[in-house]
Amino acid sequence: MQRPRLLVLGCGALAREFSELLKLNGLAEVTLECLPASLHNHPERISVQVRERLEIAVHRYDKILLGYGDCGTGGGLDLLCEEFNVVRLPGAHCYEFYLDGGVFEALHDSEPATFYLTDYLAKHFDRVVFDGLGITSHPELLEIYFGNYKRVVFLTQTDSRVLRSHALHAATKLGLPLEVMVTGYGQMETAVIDFGIRERKPTSRSLQTVGTVR
Repeated sequence: MQRPRLLVLGCGALAREFSELLKLNGLAEVTLECLPASLHNHPERISVQVRERLEIAVHRYDKILLGYGDCGTGGGLDLLCEEFNVVRLPGAHCYEFYLDGGVFEALHDSEPATFYLTDYLAKHFDRVVFDGLGITSHPELLEIYFGNYKRVVFLTQTDSRVLRSHALHAATKLGLPLEVMVTGYGQMETAVIDFGIRERKPTSRSLQTVGTVR
């Protein structure tokens, strides 16, 4: 019997994480393709590019996992999932699906004025945030974009010492206190395992709160 052809079509900001999860969970038969991570700053373009790829991919693969949350598309990706009969990662964005169910809501309720970092965003903070939003060229935009924020929360998947230093650099540039939470891959890993038809418990570490860095 021929194995089903499986595709993860994901955000480029999640490429490393998806590759690691497929490897950890023995899912070598799953194909991974990623769209540009730069779409983060242009969510209105995400649905358009996903549609273009899905129109081709649905004829080549038996199952497709869309490696996005809603990601600012205002339900656009959910409409595509219904139209093309595919599934996506749970939640609105990566800050949510890297955590267990309900944890992000509790974080948000405790302080709505929070700027979140993941491993990817911590590593590429200057390019994605300061350059991407034009703050490098126009420093006056810093107060406009971030003047109302109260803290930075670093949701780290790997708890890398190097990435902690990047996160501290980001928080310092924003003039905000930094809190660190070791999340592992949360609901993202569960979704990948379910998609790959594997009866296996998640391999990554469970959520830990590490504390505040000032």
